[in-house]
Amino acid sequence: MNPRVRGPLHVRASPIASGNPAAHAPMEPTDDELVRSALEGQSSAFDDLVRRHQSRLFQLARRHLPDESEAADLVQDIFVKVWLNLASWRGDAPFEHWLLRIGVRTCYDHLRSRRRQREPTLSHMSADEAAWLERHAPSESPASHDADAARSLVAKVFAQLSPAGRLILTLLEIEDRPVKEIADLTGWSVPLVKVRAFRARAEMRRILSRMGVHKYL
Repeated sequence: MNPRVRGPLHVRASPIASGNPAAHAPMEPTDDELVRSALEGQSSAFDDLVRRHQSRLFQLARRHLPDESEAADLVQDIFVKVWLNLASWRGDAPFEHWLLRIGVRTCYDHLRSRRRQREPTLSHMSADEAAWLERHAPSESPASHDADAARSLVAKVFAQLSPAGRLILTLLEIEDRPVKEIADLTGWSVPLVKVRAFRARAEMRRILSRMGVHKYL
């Protein structure tokens, strides 16, 4: 028997020859497929999940923690929890969303732990921060050449917030997430998110007042 393939398939031009090398590129596995492979014992599949999502989780951790190395350590803790709970993911929501839930709750637990080992707080503004607030707080101008002073002021305020207040204002004000999504990420009810947001804003006003900026509130 002649093993050669005859007919249209035999004469079809290959995608590479026709200038389309992407047609032969292997398709990236989905998160679902990687999770299934990891649960079947393929450790490389979980490594792929880590590589795919570690940047997003690091950005999340950095919004809650000013220290880069501390944020990187927290990301490692998050992935340990993900691995230990991987079998509990049922696929009823995108894997990344499930991952962010674990990330947000791990950040919250970490903030609560830090609260118990509270480092000294900075109760007064520096001259640069006061100058920035004097020039820009009344006008609420989005453009500022004093970004460092602004970031420093925000960091000082957030460092003194309660863990719940810091978490809720980060998600609501900095990341601009809707209340319903925050409720899903944190596991809190929508009314509780609203109550904690109200309390966090009041707490922030008290902190700013102690820092001597009550005239801007």
